[in-house]
Amino acid sequence: QVHLVESGGGLVQPGGSLRLSCATSGLYFRNYAMSWYRQTPGKERELVAAITSAGGSTNYADSVKGRFTISRDNAKNTVYLQMDSLKPEDTAVYYCNALWRALDAWGQGTLVTVSS
Repeated sequence: QVHLVESGGGLVQPGGSLRLSCATSGLYFRNYAMSWYRQTPGKERELVAAITSAGGSTNYADSVKGRFTISRDNAKNTVYLQMDSLKPEDTAVYYCNALWRALDAWGQGTLVTVSS
């Protein structure tokens, strides 16, 4: 059974940093493209960052370019999202996604709150 477990969310002041982790199990991690999405109440889930299976290519939403960095450790079956220079508008529940062919899995989400 596939499991994705996010961690690292919390309350941070504007300008601060957080590092999210998504630990996976039950899948052959290195096959999967991994992504981070976020969602706020009343809005659709939006793609924040994505990384290819081998980690050779990344993609970011315009709103986070230059501030967020996605990375993966295929030996640890884990994907990360380093978030720097956080803004109040980054407040959301952040979800991890694993995608390979027709296999699409989601974590339960971790809440990030950016507030003074």
